[in-house]
Amino acid sequence: MSSTRKRLFIKTYGCQMNVYDSERMRDVLAPLGYEPAEEPDGADLVILNTCHIREKAAEKVYSELGRLRPLKDEKAASGGMTIAVAGCVAQAEGAEIMKRAPVVDLVVGPQTYHKLPELIAQAHRARGEALDTEFEVEDKFDRLAGERQVEGYSAFVTVQEGCDKFCTFCVVPYTRGAEWSRPVDQIVAEVRGLAAKGVREVTLLGQNVNAFHGAPPSGREADGAWGLGQLVRHIALIGGIERIRFTTSHPRDMDDDLIAAFADEPKLMPYFHLPVQAGSDKILKVMNRQHTAAEYIAIIERLRAARPDIAISGDMIVGFPGETDADFQATLDLVREVNYASCFSFKYSRRPGTPGAAMMGQIDEAVKGERLAVLQDLLNAQQVAFNESQIGRTLPVLFEKPGRQDGQLHGRSPYLQAVHVEAPAGMIGQIGDVIIERASRNALAGRLAGGERSAA
Repeated sequence: MSSTRKRLFIKTYGCQMNVYDSERMRDVLAPLGYEPAEEPDGADLVILNTCHIREKAAEKVYSELGRLRPLKDEKAASGGMTIAVAGCVAQAEGAEIMKRAPVVDLVVGPQTYHKLPELIAQAHRARGEALDTEFEVEDKFDRLAGERQVEGYSAFVTVQEGCDKFCTFCVVPYTRGAEWSRPVDQIVAEVRGLAAKGVREVTLLGQNVNAFHGAPPSGREADGAWGLGQLVRHIALIGGIERIRFTTSHPRDMDDDLIAAFADEPKLMPYFHLPVQAGSDKILKVMNRQHTAAEYIAIIERLRAARPDIAISGDMIVGFPGETDADFQATLDLVREVNYASCFSFKYSRRPGTPGAAMMGQIDEAVKGERLAVLQDLLNAQQVAFNESQIGRTLPVLFEKPGRQDGQLHGRSPYLQAVHVEAPAGMIGQIGDVIIERASRNALAGRLAGGERSAA
């Protein structure tokens, strides 16, 4: 353990996988004496953990680097500042970043951030640059096997990385590599460590998390690779873990065992995120989604048969190349049939290096904007209706932290809704029954089943 205390600031862009990766970067750097900083101004090391999903993602990174340059210059005389670019933009454009932004000392891809200590030392020795964007996912998790720092009562755990689907709008296969699953023993050890530190809820992460096929636990090699349903049931046996979630899934990887897990494992929360992206079979084919709208609907029906109270979340893209008014109408029809509890929706944006970026029939931005507004009006109405349907119900809520008002606690329902309740601070970290009294699009409010009133 280093005796020299240094300050670390990490700015995280994008998905929950990046949030997890940023947490693990802090773990890797803690033995070197790095403590978290709230702002980059006082930091000795600044890491931009980037996402390459949106158009102009790299330009946003360069803009942030431009803002950091004066800070680095100011600190040059007092010990200096090291700047690193990590994540998917680093993976896709590592050499270009080094060339275009001299302020950057090192670039590290999402599969090699476990090497940060060596890369920092290399950059300091050379008083220059260090670059590592290799795909070494198995080595990464072997090196990250140590204890995690924990904040709060919910935690992410990566169980699967990469993607083999090659949707034509997506850069993940190019920045995260092929699908790869962690061994069950390694995942269980991480979850047990989290439980020992008070974590009550874990969310299993993967680019295609339901494609998980991990090596079975020691002594059960004859089982062959385990699927996600088996993993969920196994994690549910760990003492202290009361809630399990997972994200993000792909319709092609849904199997009977995973659907059955929603019926027979009460610790698996009744909230399922399953992106569809479009309701038109023509557009789904051009997207290379490898499923039809009818196949997606059939999965939803099977899930609801297994767990009638399940809430469905999804992702939608409007304005993909070639999308007609009829194609967009098919998306609206699918949304009405599914009736989402929540759904993320976006205008299509060109991701550099993807097939979709070069397709003919790009849609005018104004048309995309109009379609997105119509879709979001429908999705918002569905979300409000779902939240209002909870009024009068008693829901178990995991209390996570103080609320914005005195005497108020903030928690999460089984459906991932924010819930605000007047409750004693001693309930933080506990699960308590809440009678829901009010609902908005973004949150619920209620009172403890024991009788305490909620804050507004």
